[in-house]
Formats: sequence, structure tokens, C-alpha cells
Amino acid sequence: MTHFGALEAFVQAAETSSFKEAGRRIGLSSSAIGRTIAKLEQELGARLFHRSTRAISLTAEGEKFLFHCYRIFAEFDAAREELSAVTAEPKGRLRIGFPNLGTELMPHIVAFQKRYPEIELDLDFSDRLVNLVEEGFDAVMRIGSVDDSRLMMRRLSGFHHRLVAAPDYASLRGLPVSPDDLQTHLCLRYRYPSSGKLAPWPFLTNGELISPDLPTSSVSNNINSLLSMVENGLGIALLPDFMVHEKIKAKQLIPVLDEYILRWSRPFGQFCGLDKLYQVVVMPPF
Repeated sequence: MTHFGALEAFVQAAETSSFKEAGRRIGLSSSAIGRTIAKLEQELGARLFHRSTRAISLTAEGEKFLFHCYRIFAEFDAAREELSAVTAEPKGRLRIGFPNLGTELMPHIVAFQKRYPEIELDLDFSDRLVNLVEEGFDAVMRIGSVDDSRLMMRRLSGFHHRLVAAPDYASLRGLPVSPDDLQTHLCLRYRYPSSGKLAPWPFLTNGELISPDLPTSSVSNNINSLLSMVENGLGIALLPDFMVHEKIKAKQLIPVLDEYILRWSRPFGQFCGLDKLYQVVVMPPF
């Protein structure tokens, strides 16, 4: 029997003044209760019960020990209730880093906050590289590959890209019919915050993957700013499909060179852990 079980046997015997009744309550024989009490007395180095052929009664040491047992069980019950409350209603501070694109997730973030109002969300929107440990992040979502071998990742979803322009731009300058035609157009380019390099525009021409040199009208390391420039007719941009899908359906944006754009599903997110202590979400590059 465990120490906790032995304490329970002692408390039942003390309250009923009977090994037999204590055993009946716990589901053991009176002899098993007697052996358990005897072993407990041996470990404590003190006699807990006066024994006779008819009854048992607590010694002075037994009464003191009973008081401590009640405190132990009360502490256990309090700890169990506290943990049950934590399990039932999560609470505390949760620091999460999102990429700038993370604003697209705001409906989900709002729903999460409404469901768990006791959680204090600390949200950081940036495409910069972060140090999970030093900056105190519990979770991070990023667009980009992860080279740290300590990170454990789990993919969340996937996406591809659409090359788009606004109707105003199309009416003013026309639209390209092949990748070569982009040389005479205004190209709005994305710059990776981590490397400073411009994101390529991948095309498939005659089954061959090409990434041509493009004229650059504007550059930004924030994808939302590129979307705003496109919507205002300032040029053509390569954007994630989930940002432009509804706008294309509403004819607010026009797809460009769809038949040439290389389509493959990029992982949209992965859960990662650092030394099994930190949770990270990492989204690969677009």
C-alpha cells in the first residue's frame, strides 16, 4: 500500500475505532488494515493505537498524527480543486509572435480571446527573427524556413500565390500576356525582412521553371502594404491566395498570368518546440 493509502487506512481506523469497519469502508480485510497500521507505526517509531481484544483507541501520539493527516488530506483536496479549475478555465499570460500577415488571423484570435477570457494575450506582429527564450515568447508564427535543429515543427496548412492587378491599372496600362511582358510593367516586390532579398516570381514556361529579372516599381517588407498599393492601381504584385481570393471573386482585383504562375502548396504553418519547453508556429516563405 502507498503512503497515501496507509494514511487513509489510519484515518478510517481512527474515526471508526475499528480495523474491521475501516477495512469495510476501504475494501480491505481487517487483517490487512492491521498490518498496514503496524507498518506505519514501525516507520514512524511511535504507537498510534491502544489495542485490546474488543476495541482500539488512539494514543496521544495517534491523536497528534491524526491532526496532521487531516491537514495533509485538506491540502490534497485544495490542490486538486485548484488544478481542476485551471484545467476547466485556462488563465495566465500568453505571448505570441505573428508575422505581419498574422492580421489575417484576427477573427480566430478574437474568437480565442472570447472563448478564454482569463488568458491575457500579448501579441507581437513582425516579420523579424525572434529569440524565443530571451524574448519570452510562448508561441511564434513566422514565414520562413527554420534552421535551428532544436525546433520541432508541425505543419498547419498550405497556400499558393496569385499575381494580381487592379482594374484601374489594367485599363490604364493593359495586362501582360506572358512573363516577358512584365518588363514594361510596374512590379511591386516583396523584400524578405531576414535576408533583405527580393522574393522571386516563379513562372513555368514550356515546362521549365524560370524566375526572370523584373523591373521594380516599389519594394516593401510588409505584404499588407503591397496589397494596398495593388488595390490603388500602382502596379502588379505576387500575393498569397488567401489575401486576394475574395477580392478576385468581387472583381476588385484581376488575376495576371495565372497559366504561368507556378502553383505548389507551401506549408502555411508549423508548431515547433524549443527543447520541449517552447511552442512555436513557423510559416515557410512565400
